[in-house]
Amino acid sequence: MRWIWEWFRDSLGKSWFLWTLFIVNLLGTIYGFYWYHHQLADTHPAFFRIFVPDSPTGSGLFTLVLFTYIIGRQIPILEALAAITNFKYGVWAVAVIVAGWTLGNEVGGTDIMLMLSHAGMAVESLLYSRFYKLSWLPVGVAALWTLNNDFLDYVMDIHPWLPDELVPYTGVVGLCTVLLSLISISLIWYLNMKTNRFKV
Repeated sequence: MRWIWEWFRDSLGKSWFLWTLFIVNLLGTIYGFYWYHHQLADTHPAFFRIFVPDSPTGSGLFTLVLFTYIIGRQIPILEALAAITNFKYGVWAVAVIVAGWTLGNEVGGTDIMLMLSHAGMAVESLLYSRFYKLSWLPVGVAALWTLNNDFLDYVMDIHPWLPDELVPYTGVVGLCTVLLSLISISLIWYLNMKTNRFKV
C-alpha cells in the first residue's frame, strides 16, 4: 500500500530509524570481519589484508555514513565509497551463493542468513541514494578504489574464498565482479543524478 511506502520512505531520515540501522549494520560488520579471520591470517604480505574483507568493509563504510547522518553531517567521498561497495558486495555475495547452489553446493541456514543480510546491504545503498551529495571527485575516487580492489582480488588472488564448486570458474567470477563494479558505480551515479542532488 502506498501509505506504508511513504511512511517507510519518510522514516529513512528519522533518528530512531538511523540508530536502528546503524546498530544492525555495526553488528553485521563486526560479524563480517570475524567471518574473514581465517583468510586474513592466511593473507601475505600483511598489507594486502585491508583489501580482503570486502563485504564487511562495504557495510562498515555504510555504518559510518549512517553515523554522519545521525550527527547531521555528510561526507561525499565516504557516501560514494559506501554506497558503491555496499551495493556491489551485497549483490556479489548473493550471486556467489546462488551460483554455488546451482552447481551442487548445499545451501544451509548460514547461507540463507548471508543471502538475506547481503541483500539488505544492497537495498539500503539504493534506499539512501536520495540523501547522497556526490560530485565527480568522490565518485571517481570510489570507482578507482572499487576497480583496484577487483584487480588485487583476482590478479593477486586475495578475493573472498569461493565455494568449491566455483573455484574452477574463478576467472569468470573475476570478470563478472568487474562488470558488477561498473554497474554499481553507474547505478549509484544515476540514482543520485535522478534526485537532482548530483552536482557536476
